[in-house]
Amino acid sequence: MFSGSIPALVTPFEDRGDHVGGAFDEGRFRDFVEWQIEQGSSALVACGTTGEAATMPKDEHFHVVRVCVDQARGRVPVIAGAGSNDTIVAVENLKAAQAAGADAALMVPPYYNRPSQEGIVRHFAELANGAPLPIVLYNVPGRTVTDIQPATLIRVVQAAPEIFVGVKDASGALARVSHHRAALGPDFCQLSGNDDLALAFNAMGGVGCISVTANVAPRLSADFQAACAAGDMARALELHDRLFPLHEAMFTDASPGPVKYALSRVIPGFATGIRLPMTWPSEASRALVDAALAHAGLI
Repeated sequence: MFSGSIPALVTPFEDRGDHVGGAFDEGRFRDFVEWQIEQGSSALVACGTTGEAATMPKDEHFHVVRVCVDQARGRVPVIAGAGSNDTIVAVENLKAAQAAGADAALMVPPYYNRPSQEGIVRHFAELANGAPLPIVLYNVPGRTVTDIQPATLIRVVQAAPEIFVGVKDASGALARVSHHRAALGPDFCQLSGNDDLALAFNAMGGVGCISVTANVAPRLSADFQAACAAGDMARALELHDRLFPLHEAMFTDASPGPVKYALSRVIPGFATGIRLPMTWPSEASRALVDAALAHAGLI
């Protein structure tokens, strides 16, 4: 259902001073969505981790999704971040994502609570019961402290394959691509959640990446994914090498600080507010971002 370069969009916030994020800057967000589509992004994720969803109240969260859908105008699908550590809230978020016009929802397993694998299965079974949208599972144990083990993911998907259409895998465990592929077949949509592993992930059967770097380098990221899809691994490796320092620079300080700084360098006047407790990146991080942007030919 999804493939190629899919940016996990940042959310522009006004700068209240010292880069502290204020109100949502809808105008700049609309311009940003337009640029992403023009540059070849194949889908958009609104209000994921990189979009600072954790600092948005529900009404604002799904307003941002609605704006993204409105600006995209059906040219590319929109995936709404909608996960929660409360199953009841997650069910309501799915309904809100549908009401906002999203094409699918990106759902993490419950975080902080640390459910068992059986608890994860039952959480997603509840979401699948009358789900109004397709769901892309999002496994990111480094943030959630909850790891959807391969056997668990396979159980979840096999129970409702019409609902669970794919996975964004940010576990860093590349062998899982093969485990999932063997059990669920080549049509199950596997998307890397790590830019730096996307080349290997695709070589093992992945079909794209939900990307941080694509915020800053959408055309290069789209060209990289196109090369992978065409089986032109020499070209894909060339683009990977060009982008690799940027992939690493995006996490030289707490995300999304580095990516927002990078956007301020690539798009003059881009909103630089970041909502606390996230902050503007350190001087050392900014220097690494600048060097990586230069290496990629973006500045």
